Amino acid sequence: MPRPSTAPTTPDERLRAELVALLRGGHAHVATADALAGIPPACINERIDGGPHSLWDLLEHLRIAQADILDFTRVRGGPTYTERAWPDAYWPDEPGTPEMWQASLDAFLADLDACVALAEDANVDLFTPFEHTPGYTVLRELLLVADHNAHHLGQVITLRRHLGCWPPEDV
Repeated sequence: MPRPSTAPTTPDERLRAELVALLRGGHAHVATADALAGIPPACINERIDGGPHSLWDLLEHLRIAQADILDFTRVRGGPTYTERAWPDAYWPDEPGTPEMWQASLDAFLADLDACVALAEDANVDLFTPFEHTPGYTVLRELLLVADHNAHHLGQVITLRRHLGCWPPEDV
């Protein structure tokens, strides 16, 4: 991961830069985009013995959960937020197709970019608790995205190793 061209000079800039690095990955774990790159379509629905999830299951779960956290953050937990039913609404209920995979991957990466944009926006207050959900902040939600993504991307890489499609040839 390349270093920023200009070093952060304030604590707020430093925090925002570190949040972006955590969201994008590439320091303590594989970069988010790299973990999902170059997956052969034939592998997306494969499972290993005893494994509960396919790569499709994991990507779609990542997409749904990240989109949900982003929606919650955008409305600051307000009354327009609709809570999803756990766990059923967070996991796919059918195998994926290559087209579904690409759409999910594109949406996941676009929402990740939106999370990064929140982290980078100096006009976004990271610390003020949400009015409707005290204790929840933009900072908390961005850390939740990064933590959740890192956990499941580790599963993606482990599964890819077992399926013989790690490391990707084009990364």
